Amino acid sequence: MADANTTFQFLFRWLHVMAGITWIGHLYFFNFVNVPLQGALDDAAKKAVNPKLMPRALWWFRWGAMITFISGLVLFGMIYMGANLHGLFYDMSGHVSDRALWIMTGMLLGTIMWFNVWFVIWPAQKKILSGQVQGDELAATRKRAGQFSRINTYLSGPMLFGMLAANHYPSLSFGAVAVFALVGLGAIWGAIYHSFIVGQSV
Repeated sequence: MADANTTFQFLFRWLHVMAGITWIGHLYFFNFVNVPLQGALDDAAKKAVNPKLMPRALWWFRWGAMITFISGLVLFGMIYMGANLHGLFYDMSGHVSDRALWIMTGMLLGTIMWFNVWFVIWPAQKKILSGQVQGDELAATRKRAGQFSRINTYLSGPMLFGMLAANHYPSLSFGAVAVFALVGLGAIWGAIYHSFIVGQSV
């Protein structure tokens, strides 16, 4: 039988993964599906579709980000900060372990993404949906939200790589970091490029 601490960790890990799927899934929907779609819609179609689509999608998007962020902090505290006897945060020499550095790299990128959602993307989208901005200001607000959404999309690949590398790479070497950056960014760039190719071919 698992003890209470193990069960608690499992439940928070499950919550973290479920919320992360919701958050990143909506991030990819916005960038890989919705951006090409919006470019193909005329103003009348946007007025018919977006008031029904965007509020609901943005609700799941931003709260998925918040729950992922909070549950991740709890897990880090439980597993790394509260497990010094197991050497997860510090190595045998008393330095911060490579595993902890990997996970903190992923956490740093995830925190930037969470901040962008709650303090840039969502405030901009709220102004757009409520009609607070018009004309040139509307175009600028949409551009700003789109830019930060695209930044988050690019960060998501390296962020996930950092989270997973904590359990698979024995050291935080220059080569591992290069792979971490190139594979993560390359995968996202390929997905974005493919989304526009598919959108043009259907």
